[in-house]
Amino acid sequence: MKSSVYSMCAIFAGVLWGIISVFLKGLYAVGFSALQVMFLRAFISCLFMGFFLFFKDKSLLKFDLKDIWMFLGSGVVSLTFFSLCYFSTILESGASIAVILLYTSPIFILLLSAILFKEKITKIKLFALILTFVGCIFVTGIGGENHLSAKGLFIGLCAGFGYALYSIFSRFALKKYKPLTVTFYTFVFSSISLLPFCNIVEICSSFSEKSLLFLIGIALVCTVLPYIFYTFGLSGLETGKAAILVTVEPLVGSLIGIFVWKENLDMLKLIGIIMIFIAVILINLNCKSQE
Repeated sequence: MKSSVYSMCAIFAGVLWGIISVFLKGLYAVGFSALQVMFLRAFISCLFMGFFLFFKDKSLLKFDLKDIWMFLGSGVVSLTFFSLCYFSTILESGASIAVILLYTSPIFILLLSAILFKEKITKIKLFALILTFVGCIFVTGIGGENHLSAKGLFIGLCAGFGYALYSIFSRFALKKYKPLTVTFYTFVFSSISLLPFCNIVEICSSFSEKSLLFLIGIALVCTVLPYIFYTFGLSGLETGKAAILVTVEPLVGSLIGIFVWKENLDMLKLIGIIMIFIAVILINLNCKSQE
């Protein structure tokens, strides 16, 4: 299969992750906390994927117990850990800084992939990585009233490292399991580990028809589909390249903010958007040249 197909899957995953604010704002408005949304997002995704795999191919639900570390890694060490760190960074230092620190993840992925999978750190990768990171800083905003403390910096970098680990653990799992299996068990173990941080009674009292629609949307559109696309993309791309391609997420999030939530588009944000576009195009061209 052409690498351009895998590239498009990684980019499409970033696009779907980028529109999450549409559903998040609705869920926050009805009273759910960020961690409750994270738990419900993973749990409902489990239900959808579990039913789908059960009727599609039951063999996709099987895994060897000796490989459980892969799914604990992608679900707990990555998804749950980075989510807790990310939300803590938002509280400590503000949303803009939290997003910037989260997107240090391609740096970690590039380094870990070079060590673990012997992927080459090429000049194009480095240039695209720099463009991406600086672009993310411009897109999410810099300066203002946000203050970055040592604690905020450390927790934010932990979020970026945890985010990076999904790509690493998934790469190991994909050597033996299908993308659907890897994605499903990531959600299973993440939802179990998030349960202690949620008030189930409070969650039940906040349910309504409106909130259920938002939850189905965030689970299907912004969780199940993008994780399947990204995991599939990882199966045919170098981990570092996939990590850079998926950084269209903050770009799409910014465009949603501008066109849906009527946020201002200043020159720095526009430059950041262009930089991320250029980085994605460079990686895509590099993938095609290697076919």
